[in-house]
Amino acid sequence: MDDVDRPQLADFLRHRREALQPEDVGLPKGPRRRTAGLRREEVAGLTGMSTDYYCRLDQQRGPRPSEQMLTALARGLRLTVDERDHLFRLAGHGTPARARRSDHVSPALMRVLDRLDDTPAAVISDLAETLAQNRLAVALLGDRLRFTGLARSGAYRWFTDPTERLSFPSSDHANHSRFVVANLRSALSRGPDDRVVELVDRLRTDSREFAELWEQHEVAFRSERHKRIIHPELGMIELDCQVLFTEGRDQALLVFTASPGTDGYQKLQLLSVIGSQRLNPAR
Repeated sequence: MDDVDRPQLADFLRHRREALQPEDVGLPKGPRRRTAGLRREEVAGLTGMSTDYYCRLDQQRGPRPSEQMLTALARGLRLTVDERDHLFRLAGHGTPARARRSDHVSPALMRVLDRLDDTPAAVISDLAETLAQNRLAVALLGDRLRFTGLARSGAYRWFTDPTERLSFPSSDHANHSRFVVANLRSALSRGPDDRVVELVDRLRTDSREFAELWEQHEVAFRSERHKRIIHPELGMIELDCQVLFTEGRDQALLVFTASPGTDGYQKLQLLSVIGSQRLNPAR
């Protein structure tokens, strides 16, 4: 027997759904919209669940949602941390621990990300974990939400997975390694917890390069506002990277742009057309 309060859960979901407009989550409004806020199928798409499953929750039916489903709902409905905890309680689950580092994406950063549909953008943690990315970021860098365990951290992949370095020219590798290590040390200094300690300990064990750089004690080595990225179809793309941090600097929104008229700008325009489809499937 579960403890889910189905009437209150459905009511809360309906109110949060109706409070969001399509443009709030990067969707077109479209003609003849009679639904207040988002449609049920739009919320289902945002959360990665079937429309039928979401409709049953919205109509006081269906099984008790799992914690994974609730996390997806909280992100899709752009809930604050307090609203997320309320959702968990209505579904009969304990509220997630409010660790300093959380996978719950800052609603403020998500609101900005939702409006960026013409340039690559992603939200990352201070452990270099990708928490959200738009379609152009997937087209530029690949799906970085698929990783699990320590491999969720781009820092861990950089020092342990050679394929991670294929997106950067070899002449930039040494500089990027220093940048990654210094930012991890900065994250550790802001607030050590089990996640960052485990990540650093494993990297010191698994990568001699990381261990040597770690001993240099560089903190926040900032030199990557300009990036050179190697795309498998478009080749080298030179981009500027703007960064917007949360107040605690535990999450950041990365936005990749290029000046009009440059080669990088033209390639971004082409990337927006082809998306994640390969130009030459035989390659």
